[in-house]
Amino acid sequence: MNELTRRDEMSLAGAALRGAPWKAAAVTGSSVAAVSLLVDLITGSVDLNWVLCVGITLFSLVAAVGAVSRPDHGDRVTQQARRWSRQHPWRFALYPAAGSAILMYPVQLILDREGVFGAAFDALCGGAMIYLITALIIQSMRVHAKKR
Repeated sequence: MNELTRRDEMSLAGAALRGAPWKAAAVTGSSVAAVSLLVDLITGSVDLNWVLCVGITLFSLVAAVGAVSRPDHGDRVTQQARRWSRQHPWRFALYPAAGSAILMYPVQLILDREGVFGAAFDALCGGAMIYLITALIIQSMRVHAKKR
């Protein structure tokens, strides 16, 4: 009877992400993208698709992990959502990964020119990578918190 619906889970994940460090995520994503672009310019093989997808990936990872890293900050609703996210890292990680895949799709479609299905596959692969990394990091944070 206490099972959450997908809508409830989405609301909890959104509430947890409300307190994400968006500025730090934007700075991290854009900095790494700029460094990647600089390295590409130095080596002579610029791949703008790679640069943008790396930036999106790090933006999403920093935002998602930062959102749940301090569960005792914020208002009561945000704290409860963050605790739920830490207790269910595999469910929480679905939402930042889906958002990243949605952001990566037009980049893949326009810059990679692989077509609609190729771009969708590449974006889903990027989202799956973000899902796995985010869930594993939050899972390790949870295990580390239990040892204290």
